[in-house]
Amino acid sequence: MTEAACLHLQNVLHHDIPLTRELGLQVLSWADGSLRLRLPLAPNVNHKNTLFGGSLYCGAVLAGWGWLHLRLREAGIEGGHIVIQQAHITYPLPVRADAIACCDAPSDELWQRFLHTYAKRGRARLSLPTWLHGEDDPAPAVSFTGQYVLHR
Repeated sequence: MTEAACLHLQNVLHHDIPLTRELGLQVLSWADGSLRLRLPLAPNVNHKNTLFGGSLYCGAVLAGWGWLHLRLREAGIEGGHIVIQQAHITYPLPVRADAIACCDAPSDELWQRFLHTYAKRGRARLSLPTWLHGEDDPAPAVSFTGQYVLHR
């Protein structure tokens, strides 16, 4: 299912969010509740030969959005709309190579509360932390927290 889930998500992103094609975004892995995306340097380079901050922001948002999309799909929840409502981002380090965007599962308690709220109200919020690092350096170069809303 992991490879199929990756292909599914990449197709959804490239079809529904055309910017992801221009970014060169690739879905690397979906395993054990963790999603990994790749943003190549070449189509996202800035005047300092590092990854453009806007591209890094997009990668962070999309890692959280993609995580929620795949997790809802696994839970059999279809037909809802995922939107980003709020976000906070910091850029402590430049990224000088391809970037990896990472989003891990929240606690089971938060996930179950999210599902319960959505079932009851048809709308629920979930904060997901993501981070990005250079493929050649595992130190977090971007820290991001996004609050995503799922609504019918």
